[in-house]
Amino acid sequence: QVQVVESGGGLVPAGGSLRLSCTATGRTFSMYPMGWFRQAPGKEREFVGVISDSGDRTSYGDSVRGRFTISRDNVKNTVSLQMNSLKPEDTGVYYCGAGYTSPLLPKTTRGYGYWGQGTQVTVSS
Repeated sequence: QVQVVESGGGLVPAGGSLRLSCTATGRTFSMYPMGWFRQAPGKEREFVGVISDSGDRTSYGDSVRGRFTISRDNVKNTVSLQMNSLKPEDTGVYYCGAGYTSPLLPKTTRGYGYWGQGTQVTVSS
């Protein structure tokens, strides 16, 4: 059974930074890509970014590219999302997803088989 757990959400003023973490257990962590998505009230889940199984490739959504950075530690089974220059429109519940064993970097929710419970990020104006 794969378990995914996010942490690190909170309230931050516009222009500030926040770092989210995600751990995944239950299978070999280094064999699959890990992604971040977010969902604002009344909106669909939005792609934020993804990192490859080895950590050598990343891809980001247009709205966060240049401000957010994904990294992973395959020894500690963790993936992190560093968020800088936060804007009020970054507010939402952030979800971490564990993908399938694949060289691809999935950018839709269909590419992920396991999800965490989400962590709330609120950016005040």
